[in-house]
Amino acid sequence: MIEITAKLIRADSAIYAAGEKVECLIEFTNRNEENANQTFNDHSENLAWASVQIHCYRKTTFCANSVSDLTEMIGKTALDAVTQTPGEIIVATKPKILFCDLKLRPAETKIYFFNDFVPREGPPTYRGHDIKYFYKITIATQRVKSKVQTLTVPIRVLPIPVIPRPEELGTETNEELTPTNPFLEKREITELEVSWHHLKNVTARRSPKFFRITNKRGYVGRFCLFKTAYKLGEDIVGSLDFANFEVRCVQFSVKLQSEEILLRKTIPTKDESDTASVNSLSDHSNSIASVEGLKSTINDEVSGKFTTYATSHQVCYSMLQTQIIIPIPLHAAPSFRTDLVDVRWRLHFEFVSSTMMDIGKPNVENGELTAPQEIPVETMIWNLPVTIYSANPLQIYSPSPAYNLLIR
Repeated sequence: MIEITAKLIRADSAIYAAGEKVECLIEFTNRNEENANQTFNDHSENLAWASVQIHCYRKTTFCANSVSDLTEMIGKTALDAVTQTPGEIIVATKPKILFCDLKLRPAETKIYFFNDFVPREGPPTYRGHDIKYFYKITIATQRVKSKVQTLTVPIRVLPIPVIPRPEELGTETNEELTPTNPFLEKREITELEVSWHHLKNVTARRSPKFFRITNKRGYVGRFCLFKTAYKLGEDIVGSLDFANFEVRCVQFSVKLQSEEILLRKTIPTKDESDTASVNSLSDHSNSIASVEGLKSTINDEVSGKFTTYATSHQVCYSMLQTQIIIPIPLHAAPSFRTDLVDVRWRLHFEFVSSTMMDIGKPNVENGELTAPQEIPVETMIWNLPVTIYSANPLQIYSPSPAYNLLIR
């Protein structure tokens, strides 16, 4: 009996950014107990080979006529039939061979070190309504004259925006004026570091934006948002000013929501393609691939499904100013777009307004204001899009236990 144990080096956070290096320790142990009455060959265990690679899977609930642009899988191997069990493989790294023809004595352990980079072209980890993306480190091995068995270690991947031109960041330095140290080697800046630097600049910029809130009856108030780009774990802070209102705001609620928009790619039938012209197809599609004459792939956006992560509700009948603070959860997926889904974020406002300007009538006995028993109200809905980027994976606590597999 052989036990395979895999544990990530970064045990406190099993989260990685796209393009970051993943490191893992893999142990192979012979659990057979030694018996003096048996020979050495009865105790030893033989493994023919073992390999490790990173897979990105996708699960969808699309109909049968849905097609995907990612038809070619990267790094196809003979283990496709085994590793495709959780879902469809869309991205895979090249497999790395740990060993060939390994013989383990009783209670003997062999430890191997695996490291590889998370593919930059893959989607982030996402568990939505109709589509899911998830990553696993697949450890495959085969005992002599036995079937292939796999051990998978799940990891979470966050997207990092790719900078097409790093020189546009404006990091201009004069090498002649900078101090030099002959004992230090010059270190090249990686593409991932440039992307992190750009991401910090984008989310740190503060440019307050003011939005005038009005309805058909007049001016309600003004909303100020200090910035529209955030990172996971940050707080969305805004202020509302109801001074000089024409319509009183009685209460309001703000919801932080993510929208999942499916980009279904359908192939029209032969009858539909015969009646449609090429010009009409090009007007309704983002990208057209010719398939047998007039058959084309149409990119059609399906109405999105929303998920609410945080809600703020306030009663502001007699307020002139107030503020909102909405936290962005660390477990959510940031804004991203693939060939099949577009994930966006927004602030969903619901304002309850009234044309009744009097707060209330003072009580004759004690002088206190008495609230009106009935208030005519109207509800107004407003959606404000925001962009949410990834946070540093080291700032997100997500412990990863050791994963085991017994081969009997």
